[in-house]
Amino acid sequence: MKDFFDGLKSGIPIGLGYLSVSFTFGIMAVSMGFKWWQAIIISMFTVTSAGQFSGIRTMMYPGHYLEMIISQITINIRYSFMSISLGQKTSERFTKVFRYILGFFMTDEIFAVASSKKTVGVSYFAGLSLIPWIGWTVGTALGALLGNILPESVMSALGLAIYGMFVAIVVPEVKKSRPVFITISASIALSCLFYYAPALKKIPSGFTISICAIVAAALCAYFYPVPENDSDTAGNTGGKYE
Repeated sequence: MKDFFDGLKSGIPIGLGYLSVSFTFGIMAVSMGFKWWQAIIISMFTVTSAGQFSGIRTMMYPGHYLEMIISQITINIRYSFMSISLGQKTSERFTKVFRYILGFFMTDEIFAVASSKKTVGVSYFAGLSLIPWIGWTVGTALGALLGNILPESVMSALGLAIYGMFVAIVVPEVKKSRPVFITISASIALSCLFYYAPALKKIPSGFTISICAIVAAALCAYFYPVPENDSDTAGNTGGKYE
């Protein structure tokens, strides 16, 4: 139970950030014609910010199922890479059944926190995922039911909360590890290139995220490999990190 409660504590900041971001989703869903309960169900069974915002826009035009499938795969494919990466740190008890169930909760922020651990157990990951899932669902409900009473300035501020939360998660790891710093710097540089280069800015954001993540991770893996037999001492040298 200690690991579970440790996960709960680690998930509180993520849950608070999700509360504000999903609040915006709830408002947008209702404004586009969805019932309040439909918005809540979408958040309960999806838990993907960009995917949900893109999905409800596509759902407003019946029959565009192929477009929805392609857009969702493009936006959410990064979670597959995160799961593969984190799977190398899971404990022996983290069997296929648990991976199928708990893999549903994989998000950018949960991955960032879990990957900072040397070993990720079932109890810890379950605790880590619970508060963010509740925050995402409750935030959607509040936005769908109460969003119209808040001023626009407050809504704009709430939309920025998730970015501040993610920075708070990443910065401590950057300070401790040079490879992490280089990986993140490479990701930022590539992201800027895709955003500003005329020939690249037309690529969908989902593909851009995946490409930047894969290239940056591949560069770090090549220049700062972590030998398997030294995995227990990861983080003690410049080329090894948790």
